[in-house]
Amino acid sequence: MRRWHDAARRDHLSPVGETGHTVGSAATGDEPGLDPGSLALLREALGEDLVDAREVTREAYARDLSALGHLAFRRPGGLRLPDAVARLRDVAGVQAVLRLASARGFAVVPWGAGSGVCGGTLAVRGGVALDLKGLDRLLEVDRTSLLVRVQAGMNGQLFEEALQREGLTAAHHPSSITCSTVGGWVAARGAGQLSTRYGKVEDMVVSLEVVLPDGTLVTTPAAPRAATGPDWNQLFTGSEGLLGVIVAATLRVHRLPPLRLFRSFEFPDLERALDAVREGLQRGARPAAVRLYDPLDTLLVARSGDPRPAPPPPDAEAPDDAPLAPWWPLSRVSPGGLLRALAARVPDVRHGAERALLARPELLNRLTARIPGVGCLLVLTFEGHDQDLVGAEEAVFRRACEARGGEDRGPVPAETWWNNRLAVSFKQSGVYAMGGFVDTMEVATSWSRLLELHERVRAALSPHALVMAHFSHAYADGCSIYFTFAALQGDPDDARARHAAAWADGLAAVVACGAAVSHHHGVGLLKGEALRASHGPLHELLARVKGTLDPRGIMNPGKLGLP
Repeated sequence: MRRWHDAARRDHLSPVGETGHTVGSAATGDEPGLDPGSLALLREALGEDLVDAREVTREAYARDLSALGHLAFRRPGGLRLPDAVARLRDVAGVQAVLRLASARGFAVVPWGAGSGVCGGTLAVRGGVALDLKGLDRLLEVDRTSLLVRVQAGMNGQLFEEALQREGLTAAHHPSSITCSTVGGWVAARGAGQLSTRYGKVEDMVVSLEVVLPDGTLVTTPAAPRAATGPDWNQLFTGSEGLLGVIVAATLRVHRLPPLRLFRSFEFPDLERALDAVREGLQRGARPAAVRLYDPLDTLLVARSGDPRPAPPPPDAEAPDDAPLAPWWPLSRVSPGGLLRALAARVPDVRHGAERALLARPELLNRLTARIPGVGCLLVLTFEGHDQDLVGAEEAVFRRACEARGGEDRGPVPAETWWNNRLAVSFKQSGVYAMGGFVDTMEVATSWSRLLELHERVRAALSPHALVMAHFSHAYADGCSIYFTFAALQGDPDDARARHAAAWADGLAAVVACGAAVSHHHGVGLLKGEALRASHGPLHELLARVKGTLDPRGIMNPGKLGLP
């Protein structure tokens, strides 16, 4: 394990592929990218107006929303740019680009909306960024079977709004829903905030339409269940653009639920809170959302926000106004405000000391561990079509929570989380403005290993950054942990080194626990070394599949731990 850990640290600080090209560096002579002849042929195939090689455009497509990209962008020449951006309007255009790339050997990076956080769209070999947002139509709606066929480039929020006009919902609500695409969800094997009830995206996929690296269009068989050999959907779901370009998907959807119920509990410690969640799920109740904050996250995030009650679902009667509980509602505080709130509560730390706190995260983590009287907040959301069924699921959880010392906090904390559930992802700029970074690591394991995973990853991250965590995406057999960590280093190179060390140590702890190195953000460039260690010999099998479908290695090089 130590051998892998050291390799991972080196890879994050200066990730070098087998070609000798340093990821994140300017173009080198070893990796020429898109040659002028190929660029001319690309323009001939698609049209001049659909191929953009201006530097300002290439810079916009050079990174996603990962801290890895943010930190590299602060250094001159820190990111390699794609050599051109191709904006696609139809499937025939995708096929034309891939045929040309296979013949000429230049790289292709499928590009949805750029909301990923793992470096999945970094153009490590230059080449063409393939913008798929022009494939943005809802093609078919089968109300009888509750199936829809949608193009991969459709914006998530617009997709959901179109479904709701039909009285339906995808029930897939990632925090990036306003700035992500359906194809991106599938390619990264993503999860929405209501996955406890509705599942992750791999549970929603019925059929996929994929353009293979040689330009061939394939469609996987569509059936609710089948015993017909390997599941081709699962081969391409989560493949992150390595095996082809997903151009459309047939997905399971749901009738839009008219009923929604909120409930919140506070527990004296994390162990009893997790046990209550496990018990409720294993008794058969399926909340739409389960979100449990550890003590520091309860202190800082779960008590901040907007006191407005959550809106009722469509066609439902508005609930009676309830008195506000003595809680700050959820997820409205920025990282800078979060630190100011902490500075006001930690003894001997002056108000406004957030810069000093972030610069000494190891001290800050020790201080917060000694704050007395902080419990763990659990927020729950239940929804459905039958009042008796929704009420029964809430009652199952209420009994499980009360039996384990959970104190009923009413609907307000859960309502306010619902109101602000998309806001927290857009409040990280303050830390970057101070010269620091903020990042997230979402991992998953079984219930029997969950506390150990929380303790070991938290201990691994704590020397490098302020660490807090919440548990969400909970299932009968296990749960995801979502760590948020932040630190401040004045020098960009020092910030990159601290960020790399935090990821290397954190992922080493995840692998040592036998846990999944990603639950829903994917792998990209960031977690490739950890994925190789986690998969063991199976990773070589992935490389063989990749080599068979993509012998010239044109599709999104360097992701999922492949060279």
